[in-house]
Amino acid sequence: MHEIETHDKILEGCESLFMKYGIRSVTMDDIARHLSVSKKTLYQHFADKDDLVYKMSELYLERTFRQYEEIEKSSKNSIDELSKISVCMKHDLEKLNPSMLFDLHKYHPKSWGLYNEHKIKIISHSVVRNIRQGIEDGYYRAEINPEIMAMARLILIETAFNPELFPKDRFNFIEVQTQLFDMFVHGLCTEKGKRLYQKYKEVTTPN
Repeated sequence: MHEIETHDKILEGCESLFMKYGIRSVTMDDIARHLSVSKKTLYQHFADKDDLVYKMSELYLERTFRQYEEIEKSSKNSIDELSKISVCMKHDLEKLNPSMLFDLHKYHPKSWGLYNEHKIKIISHSVVRNIRQGIEDGYYRAEINPEIMAMARLILIETAFNPELFPKDRFNFIEVQTQLFDMFVHGLCTEKGKRLYQKYKEVTTPN
């Protein structure tokens, strides 16, 4: 197999394992077995597990950026964009073990720094832009400070990943994220915005 193909195959394979089981519980041996390659092959492409996690994080965040960029371009208005983000978020969360972000924070500080850089520069910018547009269109309340609400959205995302606040034996992770997202949206919206958001939800939510 070509070197670039092997490199990409390793990143793709380890991402699926990390998403399913979290990062800490997956060893280099597990990755090698999952991909039917030798550990020697892994170390030919990555210095260690931390390096592998960092490269995987780069790829994942770049893909996420492109995904949300496409949502922005294809949306008719700010509420349509939020509705599409909600659908996209649920789809992504179905594949994600909540412990992944916790593991990233605790055991892979370099990759966590990459995530923090992404959320501040990309997610925060996107939320601020969306809120300003929504205020201009009359869908969001005019008195809202976009920068404060963007930070609140980031805090809500990370709060749902905290196992001390939302232990897995008591809470469904997707339900927590979904309800926090809906709470955020309803806090933004005027009555006009709420009606439109509900209309989009009825179209995108399966019976």
